[in-house]
Amino acid sequence: MSDRIQWFDRKFNFENLTGTIDNILERLKGTPIRLQSKISQISNDLYIVNSGEAWSIQENVGHLLDLEPLWLGRVEDMVDGEKILRPTDLKNAKTFDALHNQKPMGELLANFQQERTKLVVRVEQLLDRAEELQGNHPRLGTPMRLIDLAYFVAEHDDHHLARISQISKFLIQNQQSQQ
Repeated sequence: MSDRIQWFDRKFNFENLTGTIDNILERLKGTPIRLQSKISQISNDLYIVNSGEAWSIQENVGHLLDLEPLWLGRVEDMVDGEKILRPTDLKNAKTFDALHNQKPMGELLANFQQERTKLVVRVEQLLDRAEELQGNHPRLGTPMRLIDLAYFVAEHDDHHLARISQISKFLIQNQQSQQ
């Protein structure tokens, strides 16, 4: 598989996001649709195949779902005036322990849509404060406004959408080479 920067190695610059919350919200709203479209183009028998990397396609989908409470919680941290936003589990134990490969893909996708809607609705309720609400991101050690958090989530979504595409391509090529 191609070289990819690991998520935890990414650096973020939030300087030029002012005035882009509507664009970022469109990305957040569109992730469940893009995810559903991507999954519908992948053979069901590839969903739970481990490509030699950490997670299967289905586990990547489950991971997106697993993080929705974190994102919404960080929004509420900002609303509550917390100086430091709640941390994530850097080992992703929730995803590793969730046994997403044993769940129906349709259930994961539906649950992700439902949870993402909660996040989008809450951010939309706070649009007039999107650039003033903030807290320090615990891992990055930088101030993060609501608009920055929305961007961070959209980037995380795209990271896993690209990962799913990469795994699918690898598995299809591997199948073809074995025929």
